[in-house]
This record gives sequence, structure tokens and C-alpha cells, in this order.
Amino acid sequence: MVKLLIVDDDIPTSDFLSRYFGKIDYEVFTANDGERALSIVREKQPNIILLDIKMPGLSGITVLQKIKEIDKNAKVIMMTAVRDEEVIKLAMEYGASDYIPKPFSLEHLEKDVMPKIISQLL
Repeated sequence: MVKLLIVDDDIPTSDFLSRYFGKIDYEVFTANDGERALSIVREKQPNIILLDIKMPGLSGITVLQKIKEIDKNAKVIMMTAVRDEEVIKLAMEYGASDYIPKPFSLEHLEKDVMPKIISQLL
């Protein structure tokens, strides 16, 4: 079973994604801030992390860097509501596997993005 961590300070979004992916056989964890996300990465070792770029406290970029220090093999998909090409480029340089703009289609995430990332785990 794939372990998925959803990191977003928007609680309704993280709750919705958690319920959605939980119904299709993912073991799902959620965090609403970077510190909690890092704790979950250490404890649960998720395979895939959906990580919001813009969060209060630790930014998504900082969290990405710290995740890669903990687990260089973790697959991190950055989520962003503001399409900032420089930030996206920086995230990819720091090891993000992909990024998706918000709002996004759940169908696209489930049928296109996630299978591509899961295939990298094999």
C-alpha cells in the first residue's frame, strides 16, 4: 500500500484529499504545517508527499529541503496556487518529483500524476 502525506495549511483541502485517496487504497496522513509534516516523514516514511508551496511558518521549499535530508527517495509533488516559475524551478532543483497548479483536477492527479510517481517507486 502506498503511503501518502498531504501537507496543506488549508484544512478543508487536506481533509478532502485525505478522504478521496483513503477510499482508493492509499494509507493517508495529513499535516497542516511544515513541522508536523517533517515529524510524519520521520515516523511514517511516506512514499509520496503532496506539499503546498505557500504555507505559514516553514515554506514548502524549506520543508522539501528538509524532507530530502530525511529521505532522499521520497517523491514530493509540489502544489501551488500561484504559478511562480522561479519557485517551481527551485523546487525541481531541490528534488521535487513534479508540481501541480491549484486548483487541480482530482482525475488528473489520480490518473496521470500519481501513476507516474508510483512507477518511480518500483
